[in-house]
Amino acid sequence: MSLPPCGLYRTRQALGTHIPAGRLVYFHNHGDPGPGLYLPSGWAANRARWHARGTTLPDASWAEHLEPLPPEGLYRVLVAFPCCAQRCRTFEPEQLVQLGYNGEAQPLLFLPEWNEQGLGLPTTGTRVEREHLERLAPLKVTHGESAPPAGDGLLH
Repeated sequence: MSLPPCGLYRTRQALGTHIPAGRLVYFHNHGDPGPGLYLPSGWAANRARWHARGTTLPDASWAEHLEPLPPEGLYRVLVAFPCCAQRCRTFEPEQLVQLGYNGEAQPLLFLPEWNEQGLGLPTTGTRVEREHLERLAPLKVTHGESAPPAGDGLLH
C-alpha cells in the first residue's frame, strides 16, 4: 500500500491510544524513524503548530483512516455559500478568506481586514461545513524570510 502525501488530515477513527477519532493531524510520510502522525501543539496566525514528537505508524493500514483536508492558508470564494444550516453568515464570490481548523478538524474561515498596519488577520473565525470547502480556490502567497516555518519545520 502506498502512503498518502504529507499534509493535513482528519482521523476517521482512533489510531492507537494517543490519537482519537475526529482529530486534526499532520501526516509526514517519510522521515526518521518513519511515517508518522503529529497532533497540534497550538496555533499562530490561525495556523496549527505541531508537536515535535509524533506517533510513528505501526503499519501502513493506519493511513486508510485519514481523511485529507485542504491546506491552511488564504483562499478566494468561488461561489456564495452560507456557513451552516442556520445561515449565520454568507461568504460572497471573490471574498478573501483564511482557512484554518480547530483541534477537531472543523474548518474555520477567518475574514482578513484592511487596517492601519495593512492586512490584518482576526483571531476569531466562523465554522463552516466541510462540503463548502470545494467552493474555495487557494491563493499563491509568497512566504518571507521572517515568516515562521509552516508546521514548526515538519512541512517541507
